[in-house]
Amino acid sequence: MALKLTWRIWILIVVLALSLLSIFGIPSFEKGVLITSVEANSTAFEQGLRQGQIIMGVDGKQITSIEDFSASMQGKSDSDENIKTVFTTENSEIIFFSNKTPEITVSEIPKTNIKTGLDLAGGSRALVQAEGKKLSSTEINDLVDVISNRLNVYGIADMNVRSVSDLSGNHFMLIEIAGATPKDLQDLISKQGKFEAKIGNDTVFIGGDRDIASVCRNDATCARIEVPQQIEAGYASRFMFTITLSGEAAQKHADITDNLEVALDNPEYLSEKLDLYLDDNLVDSLFISKDLKGRVTTQIQISGSGSGQTQDQAIDDAQQAMHKLQTILITGSLPYKLEIVKLDTISPILGKEFIKTILLAGLVALVAVSIIIFFRYKKFKSSIALLFTSISEIVIILGIASLIEWNLDLPSIAGILATIGTGIDQQIIILDEAKQSAFLSLKQKLKRAFSIILGAYFTAVVALIPLLWAGAGLLKGFAVTTIIGITTGVLITRPAFTDMVKKIEQD
Repeated sequence: MALKLTWRIWILIVVLALSLLSIFGIPSFEKGVLITSVEANSTAFEQGLRQGQIIMGVDGKQITSIEDFSASMQGKSDSDENIKTVFTTENSEIIFFSNKTPEITVSEIPKTNIKTGLDLAGGSRALVQAEGKKLSSTEINDLVDVISNRLNVYGIADMNVRSVSDLSGNHFMLIEIAGATPKDLQDLISKQGKFEAKIGNDTVFIGGDRDIASVCRNDATCARIEVPQQIEAGYASRFMFTITLSGEAAQKHADITDNLEVALDNPEYLSEKLDLYLDDNLVDSLFISKDLKGRVTTQIQISGSGSGQTQDQAIDDAQQAMHKLQTILITGSLPYKLEIVKLDTISPILGKEFIKTILLAGLVALVAVSIIIFFRYKKFKSSIALLFTSISEIVIILGIASLIEWNLDLPSIAGILATIGTGIDQQIIILDEAKQSAFLSLKQKLKRAFSIILGAYFTAVVALIPLLWAGAGLLKGFAVTTIIGITTGVLITRPAFTDMVKKIEQD
């Protein structure tokens, strides 16, 4: 007799389908390599290559793998003269002139939307705190902004910087960079940083509250982004915001600009630009209005632009660029001397081997449990129902992780394994209750089983909540995935399994 699908089983099927869509997305047949990072202020960046673009061809030759891309770059840096290279992306063609290979990193196009953490992708991780000072949550968030901005300036794109805390209330900064060595990470953190605004060779002001009184943020009256305008490569959107200089910095700006002339090729501006440097690296160059020549003014309007292939992308790029520049102007150099509490490195090969091993072990364990269930209860359908439900839980967890862009690391994998174990225990409780010979109806037996499961669920959630902060947040992945898994079980998979067992027992 065929299993009639109840509304609970239909909910499981729908959620399972949506999870698969979240993991794999809409099927795409694009071939090529994905640009994962582009070095800031590089020729590649200036000529239109951006993180997230897919390179499908180079000089008319199709690119289907990293090996194809590497072969197409052979000999591009052997000439003293600029060499023309034509990159074909999914939406455009980009012509690159240089005697060097483009300053980009590429990877294979991901087959799923699942994001892996450092434990599986490889790289370095540092747990950092301020030396000799206990930071508040606000101070550590400001420090995260400064460090994120600094790493972006150095052209590091594949990174994760966030604030974490332990159960004692101590705040730390966790930095993860894929592909970096511990020495690379240590060098980046150890540099305290220096921000300077120069006109020619003269320093006008430096970052921080000595020269900058305030920076307008989150206020539409003094910080805004204009409607994107169409350009040859897509769209561009300008941003503008106001800064307030100290009296001393304003006077110095007036003295330097008083000696400048109006630019012949651009009569609305002066002949020199205001150049912004971080750790002696040029971050941006800003035009100086001719109206500011020799004037002592504390209010200066800073402007810049963002670009993208669509209007939304241009606005997002402009917002990120504005926030980055505001952060530099507010903070300048690092406000604290930092010390590394813990420094780790992970091999990407280890991560890949671990994933293969854990998938194989998990599959073998599920099949073994299904066989045991078959011999114990003598019903093939019960074994299939348990196997289907357990696999569904894994898929739903991964679907939710893809949807919220949660990075799966080793603690997260451990959480998934814990969820599978808990789920199987609870499904066995349901099967045992359904087999009991007590003077109860099948519906009452299954209701009693579900009350046991519900009590265990609330106990587990209460026990897992402290793990969100334990170990300075390093166990957060375990707590999050386990809570997602057991919540999915109580709300979706366990009710559906109960209906499956009810139908099986009634057959």
